[in-house]
Amino acid sequence: MSSQQLTTEMLGYPHDARLLIINCDDFGMCYSGNLGTIRSMQDGLASSCSLMMPPAWNMHAVQFLRENAEVHFAVHLTALSEYTHYRWRPLTPAEKVPTLVNEDGYFLADDEFDEIVRRADCRELEVEFRAQIEAVLGCGLDPTHLDSHYHLHASRSDIFDLTVGLAREYGLALRATRAVNDATYSSTRFVNDATYSQVMERARNMEYPVLDHPVLDSGSLVPAEICSHLEKLLRELPAGLSEWALHPGVATDELRAVMSAPKVPGRTGTPEQRQADLDFATSDEAASIVETEGIQIISYEALQPFWK
Repeated sequence: MSSQQLTTEMLGYPHDARLLIINCDDFGMCYSGNLGTIRSMQDGLASSCSLMMPPAWNMHAVQFLRENAEVHFAVHLTALSEYTHYRWRPLTPAEKVPTLVNEDGYFLADDEFDEIVRRADCRELEVEFRAQIEAVLGCGLDPTHLDSHYHLHASRSDIFDLTVGLAREYGLALRATRAVNDATYSSTRFVNDATYSQVMERARNMEYPVLDHPVLDSGSLVPAEICSHLEKLLRELPAGLSEWALHPGVATDELRAVMSAPKVPGRTGTPEQRQADLDFATSDEAASIVETEGIQIISYEALQPFWK
């Protein structure tokens, strides 16, 4: 892929086409989050979602995907657990992945993200990532791509290379971008900027289609401003392929309990932020802007054949 060629052209669209993937991250995390994802997919603009296998509500998400085979989704590779009172463990026995877990056998939390990046053994990550992919396939599901919780696969060059290798092996596309973060799209808010730039240099040199612009991660946005801010960004969407990673949810007592004690306040989002994501994804105004602006909503299904 030429460094000057947009992915839109690689996919057969005109150079000035404005393509957008709207993805719902964290499918399977909890019931209220699952409801938000399902509504965003069925009644809104979302074109794909990302399935987490370690959390307790994974089978609710799996059942929806079994019953709705037309829904495109990623395996959301997971190696951290961000809440104080609601935790999850690796699918692999803890003694086989000791660098990924704490003394109680749970994934480390997001306040230890730098520690995860420092100490995670890539061989152990491969074992756990494979276990998660195989668990999804074992449920009879057919994912289109890989991405990761907290963008962990972009946190270290060797982890990125591992994930690229898994994507190629399993014939799945990968969430990757050849653009660096900017003030508008602060996607990898947990990843060191210098490391992220190195990883994205690798993405730019791949022959596979990747995102032309940084991923927008809604977790970095102010809840009260999400709808108006995203509507503004829709109108300003640049030519090329973009992805927005939303985290929709219904702000129930369950979601408030799950998110009541984050390890780092303000860094994992809030119930109000997840409700605002759902409100945006299902709003008539957002749908109208997409139509008026000629934006084409696609999914990773369009990218997957290049990775097979």
